Amino acid sequence: MRRRLDSKRSAAQRGEAELAAILQRIDGRSYNAYREVKGRFELRDFTLYVDHIQGDPFAAPSKLRARVPMASAKLPEELIEGRVRRGAMEDFLARQVRDAVRASGPLPRGPGSGKSGLIRIDAGDQAVIQRTALSISPDWVEARLEVGLPAAGRRVLGSMAEELLLQALPRVIRGALLWQSVPQPRARRFIECVENQEYIRSQLDTLGLVAFVGNGAILPRESGASDRPLPGAHAVPFRSPPSLELRIDLPNPVDHEPGASRQLSGMGIPRGVTLIVGGGYHGKSTLLRALERGVYPHVPGDGREYVVSSPKLVKIRAEDGRFVSQVDIQSFIGDLPGGRSTAAFCSDDASGSTSQAANIVEAIEAGARGLLLDEDTSATNFMVRDARMQALVHKRDEPITPFLDRVRELYDVQGVSTVLVMGGCGDYFDVADRVILMREYRPEDATAEAQRIAREISAGRSTEGRSSSSTGGERIPLAQSFDPTRGRRRIKIDAKSHDLLLYGSDAIDLRAVEQLLEASQTRAVGLAIHLASERFMDGHACLREILDQLDRLLDAEGLDVLDPFRRGEEHPGNLARPRRYEIAAAINRLRRLRVARAGPGTRNGVTVP
Repeated sequence: MRRRLDSKRSAAQRGEAELAAILQRIDGRSYNAYREVKGRFELRDFTLYVDHIQGDPFAAPSKLRARVPMASAKLPEELIEGRVRRGAMEDFLARQVRDAVRASGPLPRGPGSGKSGLIRIDAGDQAVIQRTALSISPDWVEARLEVGLPAAGRRVLGSMAEELLLQALPRVIRGALLWQSVPQPRARRFIECVENQEYIRSQLDTLGLVAFVGNGAILPRESGASDRPLPGAHAVPFRSPPSLELRIDLPNPVDHEPGASRQLSGMGIPRGVTLIVGGGYHGKSTLLRALERGVYPHVPGDGREYVVSSPKLVKIRAEDGRFVSQVDIQSFIGDLPGGRSTAAFCSDDASGSTSQAANIVEAIEAGARGLLLDEDTSATNFMVRDARMQALVHKRDEPITPFLDRVRELYDVQGVSTVLVMGGCGDYFDVADRVILMREYRPEDATAEAQRIAREISAGRSTEGRSSSSTGGERIPLAQSFDPTRGRRRIKIDAKSHDLLLYGSDAIDLRAVEQLLEASQTRAVGLAIHLASERFMDGHACLREILDQLDRLLDAEGLDVLDPFRRGEEHPGNLARPRRYEIAAAINRLRRLRVARAGPGTRNGVTVP
């Protein structure tokens, strides 16, 4: 009878005393007794929503939300106005919750099993990415948490749960979500820094740039396994060559020192074909890596706060062994031996050159307006054929048209820019608009010298661009390719890491998709594919149109819409927004993918005269 009364009250307002009473009553019972705390509780400082109870102490943690009225949080209106500022504040407060959890120290674990006593929020690292961990509305601010409800074996530890939910969690919320408790100058600096970065990003097209690197930026990272800046005297601050330097007026001061300027100088990388050259270990790949990550804002102190790239830049590399489905790569690779056409190339085990060609075509198909390439991660025979090899192996026996002979056309005809790290082949001097020479992590404008060398020292090779016609149209992903079921689960989609997506019973290898940063993004990629397969893949919409519809939906409704299990305002899971290019990359690497064609006459890659 008492349980039925509690169940009825769960639909109405329950308070701190009721929650404590339930936890005391279920102490020592089997773990599934925690289901009695599911629902809403009005606590002293916030409303607690218990949306999901984990199946046992070793399973994925329970999902809770802590909602603080805006009248109590008192976040300044000017710091949450507009999409950029509100998003920056959400990111900052999620980090505050994480810091408050760490500062509170561990709960007395006693005999706690599995994830007992855990409090976790999906806060970011160095990049600022839209995520579901924290949400701000005009009326409230809400933290979405994972909590390990305590157990001894598989028995409820009611007293420990009471300490967790009614003491530890309120301390975290009071310390992280009330404006009076947070470090206010740091919050303002964080929000204004993110706003400055997004302002620069909004100006790139107007300025004719694909990227901007602010003077004083610290590009090197502390190690290959860390994304944090290299500390101390070994970090060389970036300084633009005078010929590429420009000044941008910003909406906020660059820093918060007295009299700080709202102007920032740095190197602009114009649209077109840009080479980054230099000796080994002088910073070529480090600069390219910063541009690759510059599609996202970064936190103050990262060193790359003012490395700002176009959101339409995509990193390209060779990818031996990848699956390819119906991709028109004729512009780069003509008919294969035996007369096999590459107008709709398929492979279960693509080579370095065919995979790199497919990666370029697929990126452009998804809407990329710029490519980032490093010779170290490219297929050598895809990048160039020198004069001596041309003399030995006749063009009639070589189906590959090197990237060298297409990169100029990519920009002149398609408007797709390229930034390319090249340390071993000066033949690219003939096609480059500018050449940046890295010397001890300091950039120099070597364009004039490279052009002089190109005039005086002939490469001696013949251009290998060929004419070919395409018989394929735009690719239409077929919804039946996407099966999210696994065992008895109708929908089972998760990310084991940022580079491995489990979609139903299929594992999608994303190791070569280098602009995915977090497992939360990868998880969102999988859910976005599922949503798209159900709503937008009608047998007529091409991949580009599907991605357009996804972008519009996420812009309008946010990431919460991706969760297929969510009811009402329940916890939407730990999701961070991926770009359309990474969603497309995952679709293209699904080995059961099947596509149709929209019809002849359309090229998905480089237009060939």
